[in-house]
Amino acid sequence: MATAEAGDEEMRHRIEEHRRARPSDWSTLEVTTQVGRQISQRIGRAQVVIVDCITLLVNNIFNQEGHQAGQPIDASFIEQKLVAEINELVECIKHTNASFIMVTNEVGAGLVPANHLSRLYRDLLGKANQMLAQAADEVYLMVAGLPVPIKPYR
Repeated sequence: MATAEAGDEEMRHRIEEHRRARPSDWSTLEVTTQVGRQISQRIGRAQVVIVDCITLLVNNIFNQEGHQAGQPIDASFIEQKLVAEINELVECIKHTNASFIMVTNEVGAGLVPANHLSRLYRDLLGKANQMLAQAADEVYLMVAGLPVPIKPYR
C-alpha cells in the first residue's frame, strides 16, 4: 500500500523510483486515504501488507481536510478525520489474516516546530503513531538502519 501523492515533479520522480525498485511479483495499491477500506476490499490472498507510509497518509488527510487559503484551520475536524482513518485501518488489521508492516516517521523527537500548522501536523502524526503502536504486537524504531525494539518491552 503506497500512500504518496504526486503534488509536484520531484515527488512524481520519487514515486516512479519507488515503482521501479519494487519486486515485480508485489501487488501494489496506491491510494491516498481510506487505506483500511481499500485493503479490506482488495487484499486477495496477500499474507503480508506493507503500508508505506503513515506519515504521508496523515499529510494527505491534513491537506484534503485542511484550510483553504485565507481560511482558519479546524484542527478538531482534521483530528476527527484522522482518528476515523486510523480506526478503520486498525479494524482492517484485526479482521484480516495477513501480517501488517507499517512504515512511519517519528517527528516529535526534535525541535518544536515554529508555526501552528507544523505543530498541528506533528501532533496529528504522533496521535496516529500512538494509535497504531497500541494496536500492534511489535513496534521498532529504526536508528541508522538498526531496529530498536520498543514493543513488546524487553
